[in-house]
Amino acid sequence: MRSKATQRTTKTVEALDLRIIDWFKKTYIPVARIAIFVVYFYFGILKIFDLSPASPLAIALTQKTIGGQYFHTAFIVLAVVECIIGILFLIPRATRVVIPLLLMHMVIVCSPLVLVPDMAWNGFLVPSLEGQYIIKNIAIVALAVGIAAQVRPLARASTPKS
Repeated sequence: MRSKATQRTTKTVEALDLRIIDWFKKTYIPVARIAIFVVYFYFGILKIFDLSPASPLAIALTQKTIGGQYFHTAFIVLAVVECIIGILFLIPRATRVVIPLLLMHMVIVCSPLVLVPDMAWNGFLVPSLEGQYIIKNIAIVALAVGIAAQVRPLARASTPKS
C-alpha cells in the first residue's frame, strides 16, 4: 500500500506529465512548420547566392541526368522551389499543395544516393557526409507526414440516392 505522500507525488507527476503532453500537442504543428520553413528557405537562399555546400553533388547529379550545361538554371529553379516550399509550410491552407511539392523535391534531392553513389557512399551502407545530408531528409518527411495528418478532411459532397 502506498503512503499519502507517495500518492500525492504520483498525482503531481501524472498532472505534470499531462500538461507537458498537452503542450507538445499544441506546439507540434507550428514548430514542425517553422522547422521545415527554416530548412527549406535557408538552404534555398544558400543556393541562390551560390553558397551551398551541396553544389558539387548537385553538379554531379545534373551531369548524370539533364546535362551539365543546365546546372546553373536547374540549381536556381531548385533553390526557388525550396524557398517556395518553405514559405508554403507557414501557410496552413497550403498544406495540400505543399506536401506533394515536398515529396517531388525529395525524389530529386535523394536521387544522388542511387545516381551518384560514388559521392553519396563511402562503402556499403556507409554514407559520406553528403549521403548523411541526404538521408536526414527522412526526418523532414516525417515532420511533413505529421503535419499532413492534422489537415482537416475536405467536406464530402452528399450523393443523392437514386
